[in-house]
Amino acid sequence: MKKRTLYSWNVNGLRAVHKKGFLEWMQKAQPDIVCLQEIKSHREQLPESLQEIKGYSSHFCSAQRKGYSGVAIYSKEQPFSLQCGFGIERFDEEGRVLIAEYEKFVVYNVYVPNGGRDFGRLQYKYDFYAAFLKQLKNDRKKGKRIIVCGDINTAHQEIDLARPKENVKHTGFLPEERIWIDRYLQAGFVDTFRDRYPNKKDQYSWWDVKTRARERNVGWRLDYVFVSKNLQKQVTQACIEQDVSGSDHCPVGITFII
Repeated sequence: MKKRTLYSWNVNGLRAVHKKGFLEWMQKAQPDIVCLQEIKSHREQLPESLQEIKGYSSHFCSAQRKGYSGVAIYSKEQPFSLQCGFGIERFDEEGRVLIAEYEKFVVYNVYVPNGGRDFGRLQYKYDFYAAFLKQLKNDRKKGKRIIVCGDINTAHQEIDLARPKENVKHTGFLPEERIWIDRYLQAGFVDTFRDRYPNKKDQYSWWDVKTRARERNVGWRLDYVFVSKNLQKQVTQACIEQDVSGSDHCPVGITFII
């Protein structure tokens, strides 16, 4: 049995957050696994200090289009298997999923598409949710212990955003989007933060930069760590690190023993 910490963070540009103290945060937090979303870079575009961080193996799944999307994992323990995407080109070309398999569990680092203010990408987002859920169900049938973390781009319940009534017709809080999170929970997954803190308010992971919403904590909880129910009891802590700056999102994480 070993205690591990896992963090997930939409960094809104890995090179940008690097200039705002990312490596110092890594040094202080000492996570075992860090899953990043929206890295907006390919490995060769990064400074050497990010291509390889001392004590970690580094893995990238970048979008074909440079400066867009992309996910990465830094891990103290080398995964024995890595997979970029899940075999559907229209999603994989945007670098939205990186799967790292370890001896006793598997980590899905995911960056769910934004539906767009004009709803122009909403169907793409729903199609992604459906394809991703199908993949997870297949792994659940195999008895795998699964961690799903990342920017899910939807606030699940009214408690998960500061102004629910004003946003019920906006992408990110549409009833149809929220139903998709229900479906993930019904498929045997647990929202680790709400499992531990079902009624804790004012816990957000994203704030609008233009309106300086973070200063007033007018935010949304868009970033999650889900685990399959066969891993639920091993989770000893869940957190939202609202004090960590550097992006319009903050890190979310769990501690688990396995």
